[in-house]
Amino acid sequence: MAPVPAGVLGAVDPTSDRAVFRQIADELREAIDKGRFNEGLISAEHGKGVFVRPRPPVRRLASDRFARRHRDQGKSAFIVEADAAGSRPEVDSLEVKEEKPSRDISARLGSPRKVLARRRRYLLDGRPVEFAVSYLPLDLARGTRIAEPNPGPGGIYALLEEAGHRLDHFDEEVRARMPSRGEAKMLRLASGVPVIHLVRTAYDTEGRAVEVCDTVMAADAYVLAYQLPAT
Repeated sequence: MAPVPAGVLGAVDPTSDRAVFRQIADELREAIDKGRFNEGLISAEHGKGVFVRPRPPVRRLASDRFARRHRDQGKSAFIVEADAAGSRPEVDSLEVKEEKPSRDISARLGSPRKVLARRRRYLLDGRPVEFAVSYLPLDLARGTRIAEPNPGPGGIYALLEEAGHRLDHFDEEVRARMPSRGEAKMLRLASGVPVIHLVRTAYDTEGRAVEVCDTVMAADAYVLAYQLPAT
């Protein structure tokens, strides 16, 4: 963390009806938006002061991160993102088990009675940035390496394609919201930091939904970048 620069403190107006801490916060946000400081939000430590949290964003290239060439190189989407950001990726809190899906997940996957759920938390340079759960139909996952804690190079998408389910496209739904208490603890979020909630459905060339991934991301750690055709 970096202490509040003197230039920001000098901008405080003692005659203003706005609280001093709010004036400092506004000045810091403006400085961050204009690129004078590292990208991030501010946080306050009791008895110490107000700080800028240096948390560089990951740039998610939506049109590229699931490209087949990355799977052919043995890279999962998260590894691709980490490489692009020059960061060290880690995965922890992994749980793999069969369970009954929620009504929403079941509907997205064609109403299976049970699914294989893979839960994991992703970290960059030791900082947790997202928590994700993948749901797969049991007839595709049971008894395969997909059901193992470490599925191997390329992740579960590479294994699905090896099994004959060549991926055709992904549908993503994205929204922003405030985190639950459990999500804030899992991602070690400071007070007031929102999350990006992304639900992705993967389809094979036969039109079957082969996976639903429910992901919660720290909003201050990501930039969502998309390329959209103009024709």
